[in-house]
Amino acid sequence: MISINPESLSERENYKFLTGSIIPRPIALITTQSETGIINAAPFSFFNIVSSNPPMLSVSVQRKKGVQKDTARNAIKSGEFIVHITDEDIVEDVNQTAAELRPEESELTLTKFTTVASDKVAVPGLKEAKVRFECKLERAIPLAGSVDDPGCDLLIGRVVCYHIDQGIYHEGRIDQNGLKPVARLAGQTYTKLGELFELQRP
Repeated sequence: MISINPESLSERENYKFLTGSIIPRPIALITTQSETGIINAAPFSFFNIVSSNPPMLSVSVQRKKGVQKDTARNAIKSGEFIVHITDEDIVEDVNQTAAELRPEESELTLTKFTTVASDKVAVPGLKEAKVRFECKLERAIPLAGSVDDPGCDLLIGRVVCYHIDQGIYHEGRIDQNGLKPVARLAGQTYTKLGELFELQRP
C-alpha cells in the first residue's frame, strides 16, 4: 500500500487521485441566469445528495486561479439554479456546455437544448433532460486554499420543484433503466449503467 501526503501534491495531482478513485460520479448539468439575462449551462461531477428532509443537493464549483465560475457567481447573486441529470440521450450536448465562453455568451448556443419556463425559480430549465430539480440556494461556502484565496465554491441547493419525464415515473419511483444515467470516471471516460444487483440490508 502506497501512502501519500496530499499536501505534497499539486492541485492537479490531487485531482487525478480523487477523480480516478471516487467513481462513478453522477453528472449535474446546471443552468443559472446572469443579471443581464444570459443563461449559463455547465456540467459538474462534484455533485450529490445532501439531504432528503429537506431535499437538498450539493455541487462543488472549482475556481480558476481564484476566480469564480459563471455558475457559482450567478447562483450566488440570484439565489437559484437548476440541476439536470445527465443521461445517454443528452450527454453529447452536455459535453458541449463544458466549453469555456465569456460570461456574456451562453453555452446553449453550442447545443440543441430547448429552454422551458420553471415553476418556482426564474432561471429556465432544459426540456430534453428527463429529470431536473429547481433549486433555491440554501448556502454557498467558499472552500480550500485560505480564507483570502478559496479554491472552490460549495453550493447547497434546496429542491423546490421536481420535473420528471412521465415515461420514467412509476408510482412515486424513477425507472433507472429508463433514465439511462451517465456517470463520469477519470479523464475523458464516462460510463453507463452496467450490471445491476441487489443486497439486502442487515
